[in-house]
Amino acid sequence: MATDDVAQLADSLAKTGVEDGELSYKGQGRKLDDAQSVEEMVKEIQDFEGLQALRLEGNTVGVEAAQAIAKALETKSALKRCYWSDMFTGRLRSEIPPALNSLGDALMLAGARLTVLDLSDNAFGPDGVKGIENLLKSSTCYTLQELRLNNCGMGIGGGKILAAALIYNHKKSSAEGSPFSLKVFVAGRNRLENDGATALAQAFKLIGSMEEVHMPQNGINHAGVTALAEAMQHNPGLRILNLNDNTFTEKGAIAMAQALKHLRSIQVINFGDCLVRPEGAKAIAASVSEGLPILKELNLSYGEITEDAALVVAQAVKDKDQLEKLDLNGNCIGEDGCRALKVAMEAMNMSELLGSLSDDEGEPEDDDDDEDEDDDEEEDDDEEDVDEEEVEEEEEEEEEEEEEESTGNKFSTPQSAPRPPEVSSFLSFPSPDKLLKLGPTRALLIEQQVDVSDATKTAEAFLKIASVYKEDNNEVKNAVLDSIDGLLRKAFTSSSFQGYSFVSSLLVLLGLIKSEDKVKPVIVVPGHLQALEHVVRQDYFPKESVAVLEAFMSRNNKTLEPCGNAKNNLQSTLQRVRSQS
Repeated sequence: MATDDVAQLADSLAKTGVEDGELSYKGQGRKLDDAQSVEEMVKEIQDFEGLQALRLEGNTVGVEAAQAIAKALETKSALKRCYWSDMFTGRLRSEIPPALNSLGDALMLAGARLTVLDLSDNAFGPDGVKGIENLLKSSTCYTLQELRLNNCGMGIGGGKILAAALIYNHKKSSAEGSPFSLKVFVAGRNRLENDGATALAQAFKLIGSMEEVHMPQNGINHAGVTALAEAMQHNPGLRILNLNDNTFTEKGAIAMAQALKHLRSIQVINFGDCLVRPEGAKAIAASVSEGLPILKELNLSYGEITEDAALVVAQAVKDKDQLEKLDLNGNCIGEDGCRALKVAMEAMNMSELLGSLSDDEGEPEDDDDDEDEDDDEEEDDDEEDVDEEEVEEEEEEEEEEEEEESTGNKFSTPQSAPRPPEVSSFLSFPSPDKLLKLGPTRALLIEQQVDVSDATKTAEAFLKIASVYKEDNNEVKNAVLDSIDGLLRKAFTSSSFQGYSFVSSLLVLLGLIKSEDKVKPVIVVPGHLQALEHVVRQDYFPKESVAVLEAFMSRNNKTLEPCGNAKNNLQSTLQRVRSQS
């Protein structure tokens, strides 16, 4: 081939981006108003044998130009991928639907079978969705695997139209023996809100083949998030879930945590800037800990997560061998909490996976008045009356709290099977004599009466037993340690027990970290720390939690001042255990 011919071919390839059946005009900034402006393009499309992909991104296409391009596509039955994002810049919104209708009609007439349709960044609103409605319902899209509609301003109306088209497609294609199996859906920045998200959730639930769902920044709150969570459970192959910058609150986060239990193929979870809050973060952490074996990225940034919840999240990822990043930036962890979080990650040899904490907002202020003000708008129609049973439970709890006020050990009573009077009396009002009177089977009796599936109740029971510890009385000392070993060994060896939640609850009850639940800490006595010193040396206690405890015990905290020697001994033991692990 002559040198000039080679150069000419190179220019042509560079100009159109021909590669693997692809014809590209991407980013050329052409202003295509009428048929004359696209004459050259039309000829290239017509002459391209086996056209499989057409890129028109970064140009601006008018109605007449779209009609001319469509005419050239009427014979392109091999076309599979349409990359048509950012294609209507500067056009009137009224121009977009007829342009899309023309292009869609051509694809249907050609008998094309699309796998990718990208119309992102076109800002066409609900009317633009109407422009692709017939195409999405047609057999041309029975084979569609990727639908990208990012930043199109669809709104609630457009979301509903889109959802109806997808549901129609699935039903029609299923009836013809080839069910619609969409894999990738991208629709960020579309103002879908609750109603639009709920409509799409119905489509996702029916389709069941989703692998990636990206719906960030759509003004969705807990009602829409809950609908999406329920739908995701029916898509077990989901790998990426990106709902960044929507408003979960606890309700949405807990619903999504439940969905995650069904998604063992998930690799990327992006719930950043979603206001998951501490309880939501803990619920998500529980699901992460129990499953998600191939998780690579967890983003819970900017969610008003406090120190105790952040530590629970960190502990939840300890066995995730494929984890590449944990993002907890922009939360309310506090300076000391950030240090403890880094220590916890370092103890698990995962420090390099923790993202920056530079935007942490510090510990939240104690202000009950505005605690739930972010929920006001979203819960206007979601008020629920407290039933009689709940009222009775609250009254019982109040009575118990009044009775226990003088002991300094105010806990929620474990709601397990009815206790023998002796065990009940000891757990309500601990004393050395009561513990000894339980006899040689005391450890077993206590084990049977404490719900060890509940980490908080287990921590409460531990502190109650430990409160009667006496270093100078071997009989009491041994009774305490035997009872504690029996209780915690049973707890930590249970597959359902969340050890990281136990440590978090323990730190809250000792007054070392704050909890959003406004839990009143116990009055710390030396026995608490002396019993804990024994526990951290036992084989049942997770070694990765030792570093967390060490970080907190090294702080100057007034609650531990009366326990000077016990605190120092515990610190020394923690350091020694950590160095040996």
